[in-house]
Amino acid sequence: MITALEISNLVKCYGKRRALDGLTLRIPRYSVTGLVGSNGAGKTTLMMTVAGFLTPNSGQINLLGNGPFDADVHGGRFSILPQDSELPLTSRPLELLTHYGRLQGLSLQDAQKSASAMLEAINLGDRANSPIRSLSHGMRKRIMAGQCFLGNPEIILLDEPLNGLDPREATRMRSFIAKRRNEQTIVISSHNLNDIEQLCDHVAFIEKGKTLRFAPVENMTRKASILVYQLTGMPADMLLLEQTLGEKGKLDFNPETNRLTCHYAEQSIPATELNQRMIPVILSQCGLISITQGSTLEEEYLKHTV
Repeated sequence: MITALEISNLVKCYGKRRALDGLTLRIPRYSVTGLVGSNGAGKTTLMMTVAGFLTPNSGQINLLGNGPFDADVHGGRFSILPQDSELPLTSRPLELLTHYGRLQGLSLQDAQKSASAMLEAINLGDRANSPIRSLSHGMRKRIMAGQCFLGNPEIILLDEPLNGLDPREATRMRSFIAKRRNEQTIVISSHNLNDIEQLCDHVAFIEKGKTLRFAPVENMTRKASILVYQLTGMPADMLLLEQTLGEKGKLDFNPETNRLTCHYAEQSIPATELNQRMIPVILSQCGLISITQGSTLEEEYLKHTV
């Protein structure tokens, strides 16, 4: 695996409290990786330390194969959206993004062109010359997220990029980020696990300054080994279902939720009559409502952090 960011045994203390407690993580190059954890888990501290805003007590950071952040080495190749960032209220979006583009190493002409294109991409082309103070919180957040992509940096850290956006703009921003998959390495910290599941191809569970688990989202949610059948009641003949499944897996019924989970022993769900026709036909007699592949990221997170 070619990595864009390697973090080894990272420790950051605030007095006696360890915000990062030996955290280790390897972010694949060109991935969209989500950081998931409770408040105070260390996600923001991790991002700020990688960006060079905070100095770690110990541990190693290797950013793009060139050691810890160094403006002379990583200038134009790295960007970050801090969680509580603000914009100068008297500036205007076009001039501000042009300035940020220049800081990323673009010429004046390229910075102006990139700033205009970015405002269109984040659906704010008509507000290019409006004072920042006249824009809503969501509009400002889109500008702050958009500036991270000016100059096409190789790695981008986004701390809660969708926080405060209305549903329509959140959908547009997800699409905006998703289009950059396989072109840039993007790391997203968010409490919204649905956003992480939709946007990311890898995810890390972080708690108490440590990485509890890191894997591709598909593996984390076990899309290739689980089918969940939502029923209206308990199956009338569990023995028949178990005999039909045989050695291909095992069944687990939750009477509180009326969910029957089929755990397949094989690496991928076999596209056979077993799950396409035979089991659903048997279950239709007890009210089969829906079939879901895998578990949700939220379910997996709660399972590993409780």
